[in-house]
Amino acid sequence: MSKTITTAKVVFLDRSTMLPDVVLRQLSFSHEWIEYEATRAEEVSDRIADAHVVITNKAPVTAKAIATARNLKLVAVAATGTDMVDVAACAARNVLVSNIRDYALDTVPEHAFALLFALRRSLLAYRDSVRAGRWVESGQFCYFDYPIRNIAGSVLGIIGDGALGRAVADLARAFGMRVLFSSYKGVQGMGPLYTPFEDVLRLSDAITIHAPLTPATRNMIGAPEFALMERKPILINTARGGLVDEIALGEALRCGRISGAGFDVATVEPPSADHPLMQLTGLPNFILTPHVAWASQEAVQSLADQLIDNIEAFWNGTAKNVVRGAH
Repeated sequence: MSKTITTAKVVFLDRSTMLPDVVLRQLSFSHEWIEYEATRAEEVSDRIADAHVVITNKAPVTAKAIATARNLKLVAVAATGTDMVDVAACAARNVLVSNIRDYALDTVPEHAFALLFALRRSLLAYRDSVRAGRWVESGQFCYFDYPIRNIAGSVLGIIGDGALGRAVADLARAFGMRVLFSSYKGVQGMGPLYTPFEDVLRLSDAITIHAPLTPATRNMIGAPEFALMERKPILINTARGGLVDEIALGEALRCGRISGAGFDVATVEPPSADHPLMQLTGLPNFILTPHVAWASQEAVQSLADQLIDNIEAFWNGTAKNVVRGAH
């Protein structure tokens, strides 16, 4: 960072995307800190016009906003995904982009397994039926309205072999599952440790997605892929909305091509009342959570600490977690 800047202006565009009781430690260098709870797309340009450092989680930092931010040196993304930042425009202006890495290695796998256990054992369906009086009226000590299957001995297909995918695999093996790592759709020759994408769809009792959303992965699971799922697996998505065709998902659930689905993400967040995933929430074998797989207290504090570390490192001339193509 240029030593000619005596006091840096740091603008946090959407503080409300972090837990309110998470501590953001004070930066060690001279700075002015401006914090907004939320920022609409049309407000970004004005709010970052004279900022040296911009922090964003979901507020979009577009090419137009970057072009008018005359002092901008760093966009510090308070998340792993950087799709809300025009990285190419930043590179053209010599603006560095940093992101958060490997902070969710416990919380996301745990959330994925929470969804998997709840669906594999029909926990929510049974809870709701008890609330509705079914047990009281059953006339015996238990009833069997919904399927219950063991996790142990089943096959888990993992799409995505990054840090999160590998952490999920460790949990799966501890629970006695057989793990298949999928090669990406349409990709061949990834080596003997990978199972072809189509074979993972055919052989898995449960499938969990831990892949980024790119043009190549968008809608990588749609109607043709659901048709290959011979074992009627449970499908878990804690990665990104858009990896699964949401209309095809609804059809697969309703006609029994899959046994259930647990999603923490949607193509539009927050979704409207008529969003395809919202239309599935009445089904006993579908769980939708509001993009909180990442949001354990411990994980968000780790994220906040790493965010400040990234800004400090940049200011001290030792930039870290630099997003490729942004410098």
